[in-house]
Amino acid sequence: MHAVAEILKALRFAAIKHRDHRRKDPDASPYINHPIEVAELLVRRGELTEHELLQAAILHDTIEDTDATAEEIENEFGPAVRSLVEEVSDDKSLPKQERKRLQVENAPGLSTHAKLIKLADKICNVRDVTHAPPAGWSLERRAEYITWSRSVVAGCRGVNPSLEREFDTACAEAEAELKAHPDASPGPTKSPA
Repeated sequence: MHAVAEILKALRFAAIKHRDHRRKDPDASPYINHPIEVAELLVRRGELTEHELLQAAILHDTIEDTDATAEEIENEFGPAVRSLVEEVSDDKSLPKQERKRLQVENAPGLSTHAKLIKLADKICNVRDVTHAPPAGWSLERRAEYITWSRSVVAGCRGVNPSLEREFDTACAEAEAELKAHPDASPGPTKSPA
């Protein structure tokens, strides 16, 4: 019962911190749907139930995208969750392309739990880019995102075969969808990194 209460506490915290945030899809979906989906994917596809992992999955964007601090995460959820959330957080003081480059470069050195969160996050994002892309994203930008995600996930492989298959399926579906789009142009896309 304690683990469930801790997961719900993380969900409440994330919901409060992300309360004014929306996804970039055309419907401007509530942002909290994303961390919920990441955690659910870890449970349903990854068959993972460790409460600290699931708390960190729910909180994975709070330091990066809200006013939450690492100290606040530690005070509420303990040092293990803080460490994991920090491990998967980008340094927003860096330019976007540098953050993207560092995600690829740092992925192989992440802890197993951080790799699991990163993998689930990329699965969700690739699906979103396919089925509910950010408003204004061209087919080329969507293809570049998929290519970049593959580069990040390459450094996360070896932690959960089921999630890795899920990622590969999501990418294959995304690429097929983009190729089938009437505005698709033939030829390779450049890497965004």
